[in-house]
Amino acid sequence: MSKRNSFALDFAFHTHLWDFYFQNKARIRTRYKLLSKKFLDFNDYQNPTSFLRQPQFEALEIYVFLKEYQDNKKIHDIFTDWYERRNGFEKREDMGLEKNEQMSWLALELDQYKSVFARMKKFELSYANYIFALTMGTGKTILMATCIFYEFLLANKFPKDKRFCHNALVFAPDKTVLESLREIETLDKSKVIPPEYLAWLDSNIKVHFLENAATTLNTIDRSKYNIIISNAQKIILKRQHKKKTKVETLFDYTSPTGSAYDQLGDLYGFDEPIEEGELLSNQRFSKLTRLGNLGVFIDEAHHAFGDALARDMGLKVSKTSLRVTINELATSLGKSGTSLVGCYNFTGTPYSGKEVFPEVVYSYGLQEAINKEYLKKVHIEGYTNPKSKEFLRIIVKDFWGKYNNQRYEGMLPKLAIFASGIEELQNELRPVLEEVLNELSIPVNKILINVGDSKITSNDDIREFKKLDSPESNKQFILLVDKGREGWNCRSLFGVALYRKPTSKIFVLQATMRCLRAIGPVQEVAQVYLSEQNLEILDEELNKNFRLNIESLNQTNSNKEKYEIKLIPPPVKVKLNRTQKLHSLREKNIKGPINFELEKIDLTKYELKRISQDGLRGSRQI
Repeated sequence: MSKRNSFALDFAFHTHLWDFYFQNKARIRTRYKLLSKKFLDFNDYQNPTSFLRQPQFEALEIYVFLKEYQDNKKIHDIFTDWYERRNGFEKREDMGLEKNEQMSWLALELDQYKSVFARMKKFELSYANYIFALTMGTGKTILMATCIFYEFLLANKFPKDKRFCHNALVFAPDKTVLESLREIETLDKSKVIPPEYLAWLDSNIKVHFLENAATTLNTIDRSKYNIIISNAQKIILKRQHKKKTKVETLFDYTSPTGSAYDQLGDLYGFDEPIEEGELLSNQRFSKLTRLGNLGVFIDEAHHAFGDALARDMGLKVSKTSLRVTINELATSLGKSGTSLVGCYNFTGTPYSGKEVFPEVVYSYGLQEAINKEYLKKVHIEGYTNPKSKEFLRIIVKDFWGKYNNQRYEGMLPKLAIFASGIEELQNELRPVLEEVLNELSIPVNKILINVGDSKITSNDDIREFKKLDSPESNKQFILLVDKGREGWNCRSLFGVALYRKPTSKIFVLQATMRCLRAIGPVQEVAQVYLSEQNLEILDEELNKNFRLNIESLNQTNSNKEKYEIKLIPPPVKVKLNRTQKLHSLREKNIKGPINFELEKIDLTKYELKRISQDGLRGSRQI
């Protein structure tokens, strides 16, 4: 690969974009609307009452910067303006180079600039397309909700300003992530919205959650402030590729004047639906095209990391059906007199193998998140030639010795053990785990199985799985098959074990990262147990997606000294009221004896006389 092409793949424009914003923040804010300034000031992470974390707020700052200062420009146009110091970039500095350095940045990098621009231009879309790369656990869903609320507040204040979204479509790659997006609906808006705008937002916002194929989209045409949350497959356009049989052709009646769906088919480019599921999908798409100023928000932005993300982002010639659907939405909205304002992609990494995605506008990495204590620290152990029983005995004994029945925020710590298939889980993993638990006198009812098969995983198991992150759950050993990857937000998960080689390499990275979500007031340590083969895969995937390796990840925060703190209760103090008394002595003067003159008192009326008589006629004696 030539030096020019290598530079284009490695060039991270988002870092220079942030440097420009940070150095010129005060001047940039003078061009913001007053409401935007209020919104940012309310959510500034440096405020003691702010709810957003630093990466969330910084991403929000860039979001507003692109909206207000750059007018929703496409990324390659922003890059050109930045390079040529025009349209607001006149004050940018030269990549940290001093003026007296021998080679000028502009003169040196002209060919490299052209290669970066050509790469960005090659994948140009008809709308602004930005990627926000925040690692897992930093709060992408809350950030997404905050951006949507910001859009609606500005759209209400400035309804004719085409930069702001009047409606939002939120895509999730699968059902697990779709469930996690309920946080957009349940989020306490007072945490991210200034109080004077809460009442308006609560009374006007409408959330449509399309959780299954039978759910229709009941938005009112040309209405505003709708948030449509859907699995990508429920909106994606479908075409009929299967050739009809003779029986289907015989009973497939078509009106000689044409089908009721002919006009839709011509307009939106899909075939006449013949099944209810396909009809509903097309109904949703048709409804979306009748909403004004639509913004598309893609959570996770892909099914996996690496090359799959590149395909979903349109960085390869063969585009995915999701990208095709969004492009069709943009075309259809344009024909109806409105527009697709932009596509905002939220993912966990700015990299695809050796490439940096050119449309990344903000990035916050895994190591930064651990250093800032937004995630748990991690300790990774590998085992050569692991056998089922020996491996499980070692990891369960180690995990139980470290965590046992301790509780964190009232929740028991959990260990997720992944099997490569249902048969392996049933015939090997589960019996061996039960035997090991019996040896350690641990109740086997602490095991929970979730494999996606109703014969093995009952509805009660699914309910237990959903409430794992609650004090009521007593499950601590979770056996999984291809579950618990993206969208599984279990903060009480403290360990992951994976010793069989999975079919997908990226699965190793996705599975191991599930246990890193922070919990409690102090930064805890998560345990990852892998076979030697999976250890090599994890090292490779960390390098691809985060430019890290296992050694650096294990050493994260290792330079911090540990101190043992003993709590000494404060002395008990009792408040007393002080009472003062004055005592004085004085001499008493005695004048002499007192004569009470008792002899002058008539005491006869007080005399008691005794009268006695002998016989009836005897004389009385007194």
